[in-house]
Amino acid sequence: MMLAHLAHLVQILSVAWALEVLPISGSKLWDVPSAPHPQVNTTVKLQWEPQCQFQLRHLQDGARITALVPPQLEGNWVSTGCEVRPGPEFLTRFYTFYSNRLFKALQFYYRDGGCREPAYSLTIKGKLRLRQASWITRGATETDHHVNKVGIVFHSQAAMRELAGRINLTCPGFPSRGGRWAPGRVYELYNSKSGRDCRAGLGFSMLELGLLRVEKQQHPQRRLVEELFLGDVHTDWAQRMNYRPTGYQRPLQSAMHHIHPCPACGIIYRSNEHQPPILPRQPDLPLELQGKWVSRECEVRPAVLFLTRYFIFQERSRSWEGYYHHYSDPACRQPTFTVHASGRYVRGPRSAAVPGGTDFVFKVTHAKVTALDRASVLMLNTSEEGTCGEAGSWTLGEEQDITGTQGCASLGITLPHNEYELFKTQLDHKQRPLLFIGERPTDGSSPDRPEKRPTSYQAPLVQCAGTVETAARHGQRSQPGRASMLTATPWATLLGVSLYLLAVL
Repeated sequence: MMLAHLAHLVQILSVAWALEVLPISGSKLWDVPSAPHPQVNTTVKLQWEPQCQFQLRHLQDGARITALVPPQLEGNWVSTGCEVRPGPEFLTRFYTFYSNRLFKALQFYYRDGGCREPAYSLTIKGKLRLRQASWITRGATETDHHVNKVGIVFHSQAAMRELAGRINLTCPGFPSRGGRWAPGRVYELYNSKSGRDCRAGLGFSMLELGLLRVEKQQHPQRRLVEELFLGDVHTDWAQRMNYRPTGYQRPLQSAMHHIHPCPACGIIYRSNEHQPPILPRQPDLPLELQGKWVSRECEVRPAVLFLTRYFIFQERSRSWEGYYHHYSDPACRQPTFTVHASGRYVRGPRSAAVPGGTDFVFKVTHAKVTALDRASVLMLNTSEEGTCGEAGSWTLGEEQDITGTQGCASLGITLPHNEYELFKTQLDHKQRPLLFIGERPTDGSSPDRPEKRPTSYQAPLVQCAGTVETAARHGQRSQPGRASMLTATPWATLLGVSLYLLAVL
Protein backbone atom coordinates (compact mmCIF):
# COMPACT_ATOMS: atom_id res chain seq x y z
CA MET A 1 0.00 0.00 0.00
CA MET A 2 1.00 3.62 -0.44
CA LEU A 3 1.49 4.05 3.31
CA ALA A 4 3.94 1.16 3.50
CA HIS A 5 6.14 2.76 0.84
CA LEU A 6 5.78 6.11 2.59
CA ALA A 7 6.91 4.61 5.88
CA HIS A 8 10.11 3.33 4.27
CA LEU A 9 10.73 6.67 2.56
CA VAL A 10 10.17 8.63 5.75
CA GLN A 11 12.68 6.49 7.65
CA ILE A 12 15.32 7.24 5.03
CA LEU A 13 14.50 10.95 5.07
CA SER A 14 14.65 11.08 8.86
CA VAL A 15 18.14 9.61 8.90
CA ALA A 16 19.28 12.04 6.21
CA TRP A 17 17.81 14.93 8.18
CA ALA A 18 19.53 13.76 11.36
CA LEU A 19 22.94 13.49 9.69
CA GLU A 20 22.71 16.96 8.15
CA VAL A 21 20.92 18.97 10.81
CA LEU A 22 21.37 17.57 14.30
CA PRO A 23 24.11 19.17 16.40
CA ILE A 24 26.14 16.38 18.01
CA SER A 25 28.60 17.36 20.71
CA GLY A 26 31.97 15.64 20.30
CA SER A 27 31.81 11.98 19.35
CA LYS A 28 29.78 10.65 22.27
CA LEU A 29 27.83 7.61 21.19
CA TRP A 30 25.26 8.20 23.91
CA ASP A 31 24.27 11.73 22.88
CA VAL A 32 20.70 10.93 21.91
CA PRO A 33 19.93 12.56 18.53
CA SER A 34 17.41 15.34 18.99
CA ALA A 35 16.56 18.74 17.62
CA PRO A 36 16.91 21.80 19.87
CA HIS A 37 13.66 23.24 21.11
CA PRO A 38 12.56 25.93 23.53
CA GLN A 39 11.00 25.32 26.92
CA VAL A 40 7.49 23.97 26.44
CA ASN A 41 4.68 24.02 28.93
CA THR A 42 3.57 20.41 29.38
CA THR A 43 0.95 21.10 32.04
CA VAL A 44 -2.16 20.87 29.95
CA LYS A 45 -5.70 21.80 30.83
CA LEU A 46 -7.66 18.61 31.32
CA GLN A 47 -11.41 18.59 31.74
CA TRP A 48 -12.06 14.87 32.09
CA GLU A 49 -13.21 13.24 35.31
CA PRO A 50 -10.48 12.81 37.97
CA GLN A 51 -9.60 9.20 37.09
CA CYS A 52 -8.72 9.96 33.47
CA GLN A 53 -7.07 13.24 34.43
CA PHE A 54 -4.86 11.49 36.97
CA GLN A 55 -3.83 8.82 34.49
CA LEU A 56 -2.76 11.34 31.86
CA ARG A 57 -0.88 13.49 34.36
CA HIS A 58 0.88 10.35 35.54
CA LEU A 59 1.95 9.65 31.95
CA GLN A 60 3.36 13.15 31.54
CA ASP A 61 5.17 13.21 34.90
CA GLY A 62 8.70 12.86 33.57
CA ALA A 63 10.16 12.82 37.09
CA ARG A 64 8.65 9.38 37.78
CA ILE A 65 10.34 7.66 34.83
CA THR A 66 14.06 7.72 34.13
CA ALA A 67 15.63 6.22 31.01
CA LEU A 68 19.10 4.80 31.64
CA VAL A 69 21.56 5.84 28.90
CA PRO A 70 23.59 3.80 28.31
CA PRO A 71 21.25 1.07 29.59
CA GLN A 72 22.33 -1.22 32.44
CA LEU A 73 21.39 -4.75 31.40
CA GLU A 74 23.20 -6.96 33.89
CA GLY A 75 20.78 -9.18 35.78
CA ASN A 76 17.61 -11.22 35.29
CA TRP A 77 14.55 -9.99 33.38
CA VAL A 78 11.17 -11.75 33.25
CA SER A 79 7.74 -11.46 31.65
CA THR A 80 4.98 -10.17 33.89
CA GLY A 81 2.32 -12.34 32.28
CA CYS A 82 1.41 -14.41 29.23
CA GLU A 83 2.53 -12.62 26.06
CA VAL A 84 0.93 -12.86 22.63
CA ARG A 85 2.98 -12.53 19.44
CA PRO A 86 1.60 -12.44 15.88
CA GLY A 87 0.62 -15.86 14.64
CA PRO A 88 -0.59 -16.17 17.33
CA GLU A 89 2.23 -17.39 19.56
CA PHE A 90 1.80 -17.53 23.34
CA LEU A 91 4.97 -17.28 25.39
CA THR A 92 6.80 -16.12 28.48
CA ARG A 93 10.43 -14.96 28.56
CA PHE A 94 13.33 -15.14 31.03
CA TYR A 95 16.49 -13.31 29.90
CA THR A 96 19.79 -13.08 31.78
CA PHE A 97 22.58 -10.64 30.89
CA TYR A 98 26.05 -11.12 32.38
CA SER A 99 28.80 -8.61 33.13
CA ASN A 100 31.06 -10.17 30.45
CA ARG A 101 28.47 -9.28 27.73
CA LEU A 102 27.20 -12.86 27.43
CA PHE A 103 23.48 -13.54 27.63
CA LYS A 104 21.14 -16.50 28.04
CA ALA A 105 17.55 -16.19 26.88
CA LEU A 106 14.78 -18.66 27.71
CA GLN A 107 11.56 -18.53 25.72
CA PHE A 108 8.68 -20.76 26.81
CA TYR A 109 5.93 -21.42 24.26
CA TYR A 110 2.41 -22.66 25.01
CA ARG A 111 -0.59 -24.20 23.32
CA ASP A 112 -3.08 -21.91 25.09
CA GLY A 113 -3.61 -18.19 25.61
CA GLY A 114 -3.18 -18.45 29.38
CA CYS A 115 0.34 -19.92 29.25
CA ARG A 116 -0.71 -23.02 31.20
CA GLU A 117 -0.05 -25.78 28.63
CA PRO A 118 3.67 -25.79 27.73
CA ALA A 119 4.55 -26.95 24.22
CA TYR A 120 8.29 -26.34 23.97
CA SER A 121 11.10 -24.18 25.32
CA LEU A 122 13.98 -22.48 23.53
CA THR A 123 17.32 -21.79 25.15
CA ILE A 124 19.44 -19.18 23.37
CA LYS A 125 23.02 -18.26 24.21
CA GLY A 126 25.13 -15.49 22.72
CA LYS A 127 26.94 -12.21 23.18
CA LEU A 128 25.70 -8.62 23.07
CA ARG A 129 27.50 -5.28 22.87
CA LEU A 130 25.88 -1.88 23.30
CA ARG A 131 26.70 0.27 20.29
CA GLN A 132 25.14 3.75 20.30
CA ALA A 133 22.00 5.78 20.74
CA SER A 134 19.55 5.03 17.96
CA TRP A 135 19.26 7.50 15.08
CA ILE A 136 15.90 6.02 14.15
CA THR A 137 14.04 5.46 17.43
CA ARG A 138 14.60 8.36 19.80
CA GLY A 139 15.47 7.22 23.33
CA ALA A 140 16.54 3.71 22.25
CA THR A 141 19.97 2.07 22.10
CA GLU A 142 21.26 0.01 19.19
CA THR A 143 23.36 -3.09 19.79
CA ASP A 144 25.52 -5.65 18.07
CA HIS A 145 24.55 -9.17 19.09
CA HIS A 146 25.64 -12.64 18.07
CA VAL A 147 23.75 -15.88 18.76
CA ASN A 148 26.04 -18.86 19.40
CA LYS A 149 23.62 -21.67 20.21
CA VAL A 150 19.90 -22.38 20.12
CA GLY A 151 18.40 -25.50 21.68
CA ILE A 152 14.81 -26.74 21.91
CA VAL A 153 13.15 -28.87 24.59
CA PHE A 154 9.80 -30.47 23.75
CA HIS A 155 7.32 -30.93 26.56
CA SER A 156 5.23 -33.62 24.87
CA GLN A 157 5.41 -36.09 22.01
CA ALA A 158 2.57 -34.22 20.30
CA ALA A 159 4.48 -30.93 20.41
CA MET A 160 7.57 -32.62 19.00
CA ARG A 161 5.63 -34.25 16.17
CA GLU A 162 3.95 -30.95 15.19
CA LEU A 163 7.12 -28.85 15.23
CA ALA A 164 9.38 -31.47 13.68
CA GLY A 165 7.25 -31.34 10.54
CA ARG A 166 7.80 -27.60 10.23
CA ILE A 167 11.51 -27.79 10.98
CA ASN A 168 12.05 -30.61 8.47
CA LEU A 169 10.85 -28.40 5.64
CA THR A 170 14.11 -26.48 5.80
CA CYS A 171 16.25 -28.87 7.83
CA PRO A 172 15.62 -32.50 6.71
CA GLY A 173 16.37 -35.23 9.23
CA PHE A 174 15.41 -33.33 12.38
CA PRO A 175 15.59 -34.60 15.07
CA SER A 176 18.65 -36.70 14.40
CA ARG A 177 18.66 -38.85 17.54
CA GLY A 178 16.04 -41.50 16.92
CA GLY A 179 13.12 -39.17 16.36
CA ARG A 180 11.57 -40.00 19.71
CA TRP A 181 10.63 -37.55 22.38
CA ALA A 182 12.59 -37.83 25.61
CA PRO A 183 11.71 -35.62 28.59
CA GLY A 184 14.51 -33.19 29.36
CA ARG A 185 16.46 -33.76 26.15
CA VAL A 186 17.80 -30.63 24.46
CA TYR A 187 17.77 -30.83 20.66
CA GLU A 188 20.19 -28.53 18.90
CA LEU A 189 18.62 -26.13 16.41
CA TYR A 190 21.61 -23.90 15.78
CA ASN A 191 25.33 -23.92 16.46
CA SER A 192 27.53 -21.17 15.05
CA LYS A 193 30.65 -23.36 15.20
CA SER A 194 29.28 -26.51 13.59
CA GLY A 195 27.21 -24.63 11.01
CA ARG A 196 23.98 -26.43 11.91
CA ASP A 197 20.95 -24.16 11.43
CA CYS A 198 17.37 -25.40 11.76
CA ARG A 199 15.78 -22.15 12.96
CA ALA A 200 13.88 -21.11 9.84
CA GLY A 201 11.03 -23.58 10.31
CA LEU A 202 10.15 -21.89 13.60
CA GLY A 203 10.44 -18.38 12.23
CA PHE A 204 12.98 -17.88 15.00
CA SER A 205 14.84 -14.61 15.35
CA MET A 206 16.58 -12.71 18.12
CA LEU A 207 16.61 -9.42 16.20
CA GLU A 208 14.63 -8.01 19.12
CA LEU A 209 18.03 -7.57 20.83
CA GLY A 210 19.05 -5.06 18.17
CA LEU A 211 17.05 -2.26 19.83
CA LEU A 212 16.49 -1.74 23.54
CA ARG A 213 15.63 0.75 26.25
CA VAL A 214 15.75 0.49 30.06
CA GLU A 215 13.45 2.57 32.24
CA LYS A 216 13.31 3.05 36.01
CA GLN A 217 10.00 4.00 37.57
CA GLN A 218 9.50 5.20 41.12
CA HIS A 219 6.18 3.82 42.35
CA PRO A 220 4.35 4.74 45.58
CA GLN A 221 5.99 3.71 48.87
CA ARG A 222 9.35 4.26 47.12
CA ARG A 223 9.02 0.97 45.26
CA LEU A 224 11.41 0.81 42.29
CA VAL A 225 10.36 -0.89 39.05
CA GLU A 226 12.84 -1.49 36.21
CA GLU A 227 11.63 -2.34 32.70
CA LEU A 228 13.54 -3.62 29.67
CA PHE A 229 11.99 -2.78 26.30
CA LEU A 230 13.27 -4.92 23.41
CA GLY A 231 12.59 -4.50 19.68
CA ASP A 232 9.19 -5.36 18.22
CA VAL A 233 8.44 -8.52 16.25
CA HIS A 234 7.13 -8.07 12.70
CA THR A 235 3.45 -8.94 12.28
CA ASP A 236 4.18 -10.69 8.96
CA TRP A 237 5.75 -14.09 9.61
CA ALA A 238 7.66 -13.97 6.31
CA GLN A 239 9.38 -10.72 7.36
CA ARG A 240 10.19 -11.70 10.93
CA MET A 241 13.70 -13.09 10.39
CA ASN A 242 14.93 -10.01 8.49
CA TYR A 243 13.08 -7.18 10.20
CA ARG A 244 15.08 -4.42 11.90
CA PRO A 245 12.96 -3.25 14.87
CA THR A 246 11.92 0.38 15.22
CA GLY A 247 9.34 -0.11 17.99
CA TYR A 248 9.09 -2.21 21.15
CA GLN A 249 7.26 -5.29 22.35
CA ARG A 250 5.79 -5.79 25.80
CA PRO A 251 8.55 -4.97 28.33
CA LEU A 252 10.29 -7.40 30.62
CA GLN A 253 10.77 -6.40 34.25
CA SER A 254 13.72 -6.87 36.55
CA ALA A 255 13.44 -9.97 38.70
CA MET A 256 14.68 -7.81 41.59
CA HIS A 257 12.60 -4.70 40.92
CA HIS A 258 9.17 -5.49 39.50
CA ILE A 259 5.54 -4.57 40.12
CA HIS A 260 3.82 -5.99 43.20
CA PRO A 261 1.99 -8.22 43.34
CA CYS A 262 3.32 -10.18 40.34
CA PRO A 263 2.66 -13.91 40.71
CA ALA A 264 4.01 -14.60 37.20
CA CYS A 265 7.36 -12.93 37.93
CA GLY A 266 8.36 -15.37 40.68
CA ILE A 267 7.06 -18.40 38.79
CA ILE A 268 9.04 -17.51 35.66
CA TYR A 269 12.19 -16.66 37.65
CA ARG A 270 12.16 -20.13 39.26
CA SER A 271 11.72 -21.91 35.92
CA ASN A 272 14.16 -23.40 33.42
CA GLU A 273 14.03 -25.02 30.00
CA HIS A 274 13.16 -28.40 31.56
CA GLN A 275 10.55 -27.03 33.96
CA PRO A 276 8.63 -24.31 32.11
CA PRO A 277 6.49 -21.87 34.09
CA ILE A 278 2.78 -22.56 34.35
CA LEU A 279 0.98 -19.32 35.10
CA PRO A 280 -2.00 -18.94 37.45
CA ARG A 281 -5.39 -19.25 35.83
CA GLN A 282 -6.89 -15.88 34.89
CA PRO A 283 -10.63 -15.23 35.34
CA ASP A 284 -12.60 -15.27 32.10
CA LEU A 285 -13.90 -11.70 32.10
CA PRO A 286 -16.93 -10.67 30.05
CA LEU A 287 -15.93 -8.14 27.40
CA GLU A 288 -17.65 -4.90 28.41
CA LEU A 289 -16.46 -1.88 26.43
CA GLN A 290 -18.77 0.67 28.03
CA GLY A 291 -16.87 3.65 29.41
CA LYS A 292 -13.55 5.39 28.90
CA TRP A 293 -10.14 3.82 28.40
CA VAL A 294 -6.75 5.51 28.32
CA SER A 295 -3.10 4.57 27.75
CA ARG A 296 -1.09 3.41 30.76
CA GLU A 297 2.19 4.62 29.26
CA CYS A 298 3.71 6.59 26.43
CA GLU A 299 3.38 4.10 23.58
CA VAL A 300 5.83 3.48 20.76
CA ARG A 301 4.90 2.22 17.31
CA PRO A 302 7.15 0.89 14.55
CA ALA A 303 8.69 3.57 12.33
CA VAL A 304 9.14 5.94 15.26
CA LEU A 305 5.71 6.99 16.42
CA PHE A 306 5.08 8.08 20.03
CA LEU A 307 1.50 8.46 21.19
CA THR A 308 -1.18 8.08 23.83
CA ARG A 309 -4.71 6.85 23.13
CA TYR A 310 -8.06 7.67 24.71
CA PHE A 311 -11.29 5.82 23.79
CA ILE A 312 -14.96 6.29 24.60
CA PHE A 313 -17.35 3.39 23.95
CA GLN A 314 -21.15 3.48 24.17
CA GLU A 315 -22.35 -0.09 23.97
CA ARG A 316 -26.04 0.80 23.76
CA SER A 317 -25.60 2.72 20.51
CA ARG A 318 -22.53 0.72 19.39
CA SER A 319 -20.64 3.98 18.82
CA TRP A 320 -17.06 4.90 19.62
CA GLU A 321 -14.65 7.82 19.70
CA GLY A 322 -10.86 7.71 19.72
CA TYR A 323 -8.31 10.43 20.46
CA TYR A 324 -4.78 9.72 19.23
CA HIS A 325 -2.31 12.20 20.69
CA HIS A 326 1.04 12.13 18.90
CA TYR A 327 4.38 13.35 20.23
CA SER A 328 7.95 13.81 19.05
CA ASP A 329 9.61 12.31 22.15
CA PRO A 330 9.55 8.96 24.00
CA ALA A 331 8.17 10.59 27.17
CA CYS A 332 5.10 11.98 25.33
CA ARG A 333 5.74 15.54 26.51
CA GLN A 334 6.20 17.35 23.17
CA PRO A 335 2.89 17.19 21.22
CA THR A 336 2.88 17.30 17.43
CA PHE A 337 -0.71 16.57 16.34
CA THR A 338 -3.95 14.93 17.43
CA VAL A 339 -6.49 12.85 15.49
CA HIS A 340 -10.05 12.51 16.74
CA ALA A 341 -11.89 9.68 14.97
CA SER A 342 -15.37 8.29 15.51
CA GLY A 343 -17.88 5.83 14.10
CA ARG A 344 -19.76 2.66 14.93
CA TYR A 345 -18.85 -0.95 15.60
CA VAL A 346 -20.28 -4.46 15.45
CA ARG A 347 -19.32 -7.14 17.95
CA GLY A 348 -18.55 -10.51 16.38
CA PRO A 349 -18.02 -14.02 17.80
CA ARG A 350 -15.20 -15.23 20.01
CA SER A 351 -12.01 -15.42 18.00
CA ALA A 352 -11.33 -18.77 16.37
CA ALA A 353 -7.64 -17.90 15.93
CA VAL A 354 -6.75 -16.28 19.27
CA PRO A 355 -8.13 -17.89 22.43
CA GLY A 356 -9.60 -15.30 24.77
CA GLY A 357 -10.10 -12.70 22.03
CA THR A 358 -13.31 -11.40 20.43
CA ASP A 359 -13.73 -10.29 16.82
CA PHE A 360 -15.05 -6.82 16.01
CA VAL A 361 -15.67 -4.76 12.90
CA PHE A 362 -15.16 -1.01 13.31
CA LYS A 363 -16.44 1.56 10.85
CA VAL A 364 -14.58 4.87 10.84
CA THR A 365 -16.94 7.57 9.55
CA HIS A 366 -15.65 10.90 10.90
CA ALA A 367 -12.26 12.36 11.72
CA LYS A 368 -10.77 15.67 12.84
CA VAL A 369 -7.14 16.73 13.04
CA THR A 370 -5.39 19.33 15.20
CA ALA A 371 -1.86 20.48 14.38
CA LEU A 372 0.16 21.19 17.52
CA ASP A 373 3.49 22.32 16.09
CA ARG A 374 4.57 24.49 13.18
CA ALA A 375 5.91 21.61 11.11
CA SER A 376 2.52 19.86 11.24
CA VAL A 377 0.82 23.09 10.16
CA LEU A 378 3.27 23.45 7.28
CA MET A 379 2.70 19.89 6.05
CA LEU A 380 -1.10 20.09 6.20
CA ASN A 381 -1.15 23.45 4.45
CA THR A 382 0.72 21.97 1.49
CA SER A 383 -2.07 19.44 0.86
CA GLU A 384 -3.78 19.62 -2.50
CA GLU A 385 -7.16 21.31 -2.64
CA GLY A 386 -9.97 18.99 -1.58
CA THR A 387 -7.75 16.23 -0.18
CA CYS A 388 -7.31 17.20 3.50
CA GLY A 389 -9.75 19.66 4.99
CA GLU A 390 -9.66 23.26 3.82
CA ALA A 391 -6.38 23.74 1.98
CA GLY A 392 -4.15 26.52 3.29
CA SER A 393 -6.31 27.20 6.34
CA TRP A 394 -4.56 25.03 8.93
CA THR A 395 -3.46 26.97 12.02
CA LEU A 396 -1.73 25.98 15.24
CA GLY A 397 -4.03 24.43 17.84
CA GLU A 398 -7.22 24.72 15.78
CA GLU A 399 -9.16 21.53 15.05
CA GLN A 400 -10.32 20.96 11.49
CA ASP A 401 -12.85 18.39 10.23
CA ILE A 402 -11.54 16.21 7.39
CA THR A 403 -14.76 14.23 6.90
CA GLY A 404 -15.91 16.46 4.05
CA THR A 405 -12.80 15.66 2.00
CA GLN A 406 -13.24 11.93 2.73
CA GLY A 407 -10.18 11.92 4.91
CA CYS A 408 -6.72 13.35 4.42
CA ALA A 409 -4.49 12.10 1.61
CA SER A 410 -1.39 13.58 3.26
CA LEU A 411 -1.97 11.40 6.30
CA GLY A 412 -3.17 8.35 4.38
CA ILE A 413 -6.64 8.57 5.97
CA THR A 414 -9.60 7.47 3.88
CA LEU A 415 -13.19 7.93 5.04
CA PRO A 416 -15.29 5.99 5.50
CA HIS A 417 -13.53 2.64 5.92
CA ASN A 418 -13.88 -0.60 7.89
CA GLU A 419 -11.31 -2.28 10.12
CA TYR A 420 -11.39 -5.89 11.32
CA GLU A 421 -10.32 -5.93 14.94
CA LEU A 422 -9.48 -8.17 17.89
CA PHE A 423 -10.31 -7.23 21.52
CA LYS A 424 -9.90 -8.79 24.94
CA THR A 425 -10.06 -7.68 28.57
CA GLN A 426 -8.28 -8.82 31.70
CA LEU A 427 -7.33 -7.48 35.13
CA ASP A 428 -3.97 -5.95 36.01
CA HIS A 429 -2.02 -6.47 39.25
CA LYS A 430 -4.26 -3.90 40.96
CA GLN A 431 -7.40 -5.69 39.74
CA ARG A 432 -8.22 -2.84 37.34
CA PRO A 433 -9.84 -3.69 33.98
CA LEU A 434 -7.45 -3.58 31.02
CA LEU A 435 -8.48 -3.44 27.36
CA PHE A 436 -6.26 -5.01 24.71
CA ILE A 437 -6.84 -3.94 21.08
CA GLY A 438 -5.31 -5.71 18.07
CA GLU A 439 -1.76 -4.87 17.05
CA ARG A 440 -1.38 -2.71 13.94
CA PRO A 441 0.40 -4.22 10.90
CA THR A 442 4.11 -3.39 11.02
CA ASP A 443 4.08 -2.23 7.37
CA GLY A 444 1.61 0.56 8.16
CA SER A 445 -1.31 -0.92 6.26
CA SER A 446 -4.84 -1.19 7.62
CA PRO A 447 -6.64 -4.42 8.69
CA ASP A 448 -9.35 -3.69 6.14
CA ARG A 449 -10.07 -7.32 5.25
CA PRO A 450 -11.00 -10.28 7.46
CA GLU A 451 -7.75 -12.09 6.58
CA LYS A 452 -5.79 -9.11 7.94
CA ARG A 453 -7.44 -9.23 11.35
CA PRO A 454 -4.74 -8.98 14.08
CA THR A 455 -3.55 -12.05 15.98
CA SER A 456 -1.70 -10.12 18.70
CA TYR A 457 -2.28 -7.02 20.79
CA GLN A 458 -1.05 -3.48 21.39
CA ALA A 459 -0.14 -2.16 24.83
CA PRO A 460 -3.25 -2.33 27.03
CA LEU A 461 -5.51 0.57 27.94
CA VAL A 462 -6.76 1.02 31.49
CA GLN A 463 -10.37 1.90 32.27
CA CYS A 464 -10.51 5.40 33.72
CA ALA A 465 -14.31 5.82 33.85
CA GLY A 466 -17.23 3.49 33.48
CA THR A 467 -19.71 6.11 32.30
CA VAL A 468 -19.57 8.14 29.13
CA GLU A 469 -19.48 11.92 29.13
CA THR A 470 -18.31 14.52 26.64
CA ALA A 471 -14.55 14.21 26.08
CA ALA A 472 -12.18 17.17 26.06
CA ARG A 473 -8.94 17.07 24.16
CA HIS A 474 -5.72 16.74 26.10
CA GLY A 475 -2.45 18.08 24.79
CA GLN A 476 -4.11 20.51 22.37
CA ARG A 477 -3.93 23.79 24.25
CA SER A 478 -1.71 25.04 27.01
CA GLN A 479 -2.91 27.24 29.81
CA PRO A 480 -3.48 30.92 28.96
CA GLY A 481 -0.35 32.98 28.82
CA ARG A 482 1.96 29.99 28.38
CA ALA A 483 4.01 29.02 25.34
CA SER A 484 2.47 26.24 23.29
CA MET A 485 4.63 26.07 20.16
CA LEU A 486 7.39 23.66 19.29
CA THR A 487 10.10 24.30 16.75
CA ALA A 488 10.46 20.70 15.72
CA THR A 489 12.09 20.12 12.37
CA PRO A 490 9.70 19.38 9.47
CA TRP A 491 11.34 15.97 8.98
CA ALA A 492 10.63 15.02 12.61
CA THR A 493 6.96 15.77 12.22
CA LEU A 494 6.82 14.17 8.77
CA LEU A 495 7.98 10.99 10.46
CA GLY A 496 5.02 11.02 12.82
CA VAL A 497 2.31 12.65 10.73
CA SER A 498 2.68 10.56 7.61
CA LEU A 499 2.51 7.29 9.57
CA TYR A 500 -0.74 8.01 11.38
CA LEU A 501 -2.42 4.76 10.39
CA LEU A 502 0.10 2.77 12.39
CA ALA A 503 -1.73 3.92 15.50
CA VAL A 504 -5.38 3.86 14.48
CA LEU A 505 -7.30 1.73 16.98
